[in-house]
Amino acid sequence: MKITARAGEAFGVTVEGLDAAEASSADLAMLKKAVYADKIAVLKGQDVTRDGILALGKRLGRRAEFHEPVYRSPGCFWHSDYLLTRAPFDFALAYPKVVPTYFIDMAAAYRRLSADLKLAVVGATATHSVLRHAKLLPADVRRPISELVQVVTGKAPPVTNSITEPHPRTGETVLHLSEGFTTSVQDAGGADRPDLLARLLEVTGQLDRTYQHDNVHLQTFEAGDLLVWDNRSLIHHASYTATPEPVVSVYDG
Repeated sequence: MKITARAGEAFGVTVEGLDAAEASSADLAMLKKAVYADKIAVLKGQDVTRDGILALGKRLGRRAEFHEPVYRSPGCFWHSDYLLTRAPFDFALAYPKVVPTYFIDMAAAYRRLSADLKLAVVGATATHSVLRHAKLLPADVRRPISELVQVVTGKAPPVTNSITEPHPRTGETVLHLSEGFTTSVQDAGGADRPDLLARLLEVTGQLDRTYQHDNVHLQTFEAGDLLVWDNRSLIHHASYTATPEPVVSVYDG
């Protein structure tokens, strides 16, 4: 197995010579180490089915279960599913066929914050919800909005977490918020801070619709590429999707 840095990119590695179905435990340990160090690993030359991706995920750790999937819309917005759980998962695996994806490393984004913003997020919390982008079923069309809100929040309740937390594997401070799911930010005193939320979204690059911000990384792919990325550090945004491609989420251990 050969692991090389992706030339000209801020992060990410290319992995060649790894057979997803037959990889040794030593190779998988090296793959995990590379993902934690470089955020995304692109496994080249893979020919896998959905079951094959699930099998690789099982060998990397324990598969994560999501909130109610029926109310989750395709990811044409900045998000990471870890924001909707109190037990964040570690890896995501995808075998893309159509959709290039943008990523932001939220550990690097935190390091680039100004001194005043780093001070402002000390002790702050953020609340995350699917409501902004909830995808409803045809049967929901005739239901009152108030009832729909109760249904959605009952199946996928809002989660409030610290806005910064240390990465359990790397020790980096990671900024936890996204344009797609973060609905509010509260400062250390508990006061709602919409101004702070707006400023953080802007400086991290999530409001830049040109996707030219220094924090934004475009991950392209070729046929046979299988992506494994660090969900504790990265948020992502599909450039376009009419039909979302499956992602397998995994706890490490």
